[in-house]
Amino acid sequence: MAAGSCLLLLLLTSLVTASNSPPGCKIRITSKGLDLVKQEGLRFVEQELQNITVSDLHGNEGQFQYNISQVKVTDLQLAFSDLNFQPQQHLVFNINNASISLRFRRQLLYWFFYDIGSINASADGVHIYTVLQLAKDEAGRLKISNMTCNASIARMHAGFSGTLRKVYEFLSTFIVTGMRFLLSQQICPSLEHASLVLLNSLLDTVPVRNYVDEHIGIDYSLLRDPSVSTDTLDLDFKGMFFPRVREDQELENHAVEPVIKETERMVYVAFSEYFFDSAMHSYFQAGVLTIELQGEKVPKDLEVLLRATFFGTIFMLSPSVDAPLRLVLQVSAPPRCIIKPSGTSVSVSAFLNISLVPPDRPPVQLSSMAMETKLSAKVFLQGKALRVQLDLRRFRIYSKQSALESLALFSLQAPLKTLLQLTIMPIINERTKKGVQIPLPEGMDFTREVVTNHAGFLTVGADLHFSKGLREVIEKYRPVPTAAAYPSSQPVEPSLDPSLL
Repeated sequence: MAAGSCLLLLLLTSLVTASNSPPGCKIRITSKGLDLVKQEGLRFVEQELQNITVSDLHGNEGQFQYNISQVKVTDLQLAFSDLNFQPQQHLVFNINNASISLRFRRQLLYWFFYDIGSINASADGVHIYTVLQLAKDEAGRLKISNMTCNASIARMHAGFSGTLRKVYEFLSTFIVTGMRFLLSQQICPSLEHASLVLLNSLLDTVPVRNYVDEHIGIDYSLLRDPSVSTDTLDLDFKGMFFPRVREDQELENHAVEPVIKETERMVYVAFSEYFFDSAMHSYFQAGVLTIELQGEKVPKDLEVLLRATFFGTIFMLSPSVDAPLRLVLQVSAPPRCIIKPSGTSVSVSAFLNISLVPPDRPPVQLSSMAMETKLSAKVFLQGKALRVQLDLRRFRIYSKQSALESLALFSLQAPLKTLLQLTIMPIINERTKKGVQIPLPEGMDFTREVVTNHAGFLTVGADLHFSKGLREVIEKYRPVPTAAAYPSSQPVEPSLDPSLL
């Protein structure tokens, strides 16, 4: 019993620690970004409301019997709409004084007179008030967790024509009242399906935990529910890379938490030093921070200098001094990222082993030297990919054996630095060229990016652009409909036999 209590206490402690851990990546959406989302979202709402299906309406008044069917939405006017942040409720979508035009089929039986045709109607003063609550789901993905909706129609008019127009005008009160009720009852279920099913399928396209390449992956799970103010929505992501050989590995975050204060752009993305450190740590754990050059891959000028430097050792070898050289550059510890207002740099410690590789004989090590380098890092955003361009800033080599050998290696300082710049750095930059995707839904991209450095983190301010419409992406990932997914009645084809009215 005591052991079980201790286990539960440890579990609760780990959950609290996880929820309070600082984010490696943070995204802020501002009111300007919400305005763009509103424009695209309004088109999506219009499309959804145009697909409303209304049940048939039938009844009688004395000797009059009527049937209204095949109701179709022909036009929508949603000119007065707002999408706002609201603390505690997250997003409020409000439509005022909208109008909906309808067309439906009529059937009327009055004594022995039978009339069929179509009716054009309009619902005016349509008011729709919707609140969307955003939350983190069990997988750490942003989802619309709940929706409340209230819809009303102030007025509804119907235009009648045909031989029994006067009769329909007499019955218009019954027909219009019924249609107004049925239409208002279908608005909220339609928007609820659009939000909880369709928009959530769009949010499913946001990468949460996926592979970057064959060596590492990244965890973009949310640490907590969104934080909403009147002007901003902030999302705290774990932002941790992991080696694919040890996917359950956790790297504790001791970096400074990113703080976003700007609101001028549509969106801001902040990355702490932990974000970059975890990437380099994961590559180190995956064992890929090693580069080997042998034979013809070693630059000729450097080979000549190395053979001259180690001539005494080479001369003593048997049987020949013509064996090819091999250079192995191996990072000795996970590189560290340092972000300052003046720029971003990466500190790397490595070993450089120089050997001769005689044919059919064991390699002969000539020297093993330690290297300390500092790389300048240019971080930029292209599309949705965060990329890093590295350049060698400082370089130092020294012997691990003796100070005398370190002095002898001084002449190699410049040529080895040239080797790194011309041979090694292009290989590293080719690996980082692909970059890593920022957690945005499919069809949404960044434009006009500006990178700003701070103490311990950097921010990327940008505007948003829809490269694909919401409808296009949702149709691509539309879930298979179920009977309970969308509670609406399908129109019934009316009979032309007046005896069945």
